[in-house]
Amino acid sequence: MDIMGLMKKAGAMQAKMAEMQAELDNLTVDGASGGGLVKVTLTAKGALQSVVIDPSLLKADEKEILEDLIVAAHAEARKKSEVLIEEKMKEVTAGMPMPPGMKLPF
Repeated sequence: MDIMGLMKKAGAMQAKMAEMQAELDNLTVDGASGGGLVKVTLTAKGALQSVVIDPSLLKADEKEILEDLIVAAHAEARKKSEVLIEEKMKEVTAGMPMPPGMKLPF
């Protein structure tokens, strides 16, 4: 592959990266815990958008359980966002030779 061809592909990949970053602001992932009693919604970039808590959990003596369920729901949503980002990155870098283990965005 010649250097000019490689530079063109790099420029195209940079444009796709910018598009993907904008798209990730609009994509959401959901996480749930406690059998769906606690649900969170994050943007694909990890910004928390909403928390939904079943009223049955709103008891003073179950405060710690509720806190743990919120953390667990957030962790699930975060994992989903990481998978989504990885899938989007594969689309962006398709056809571009990348060293093994190299992660984008930098």
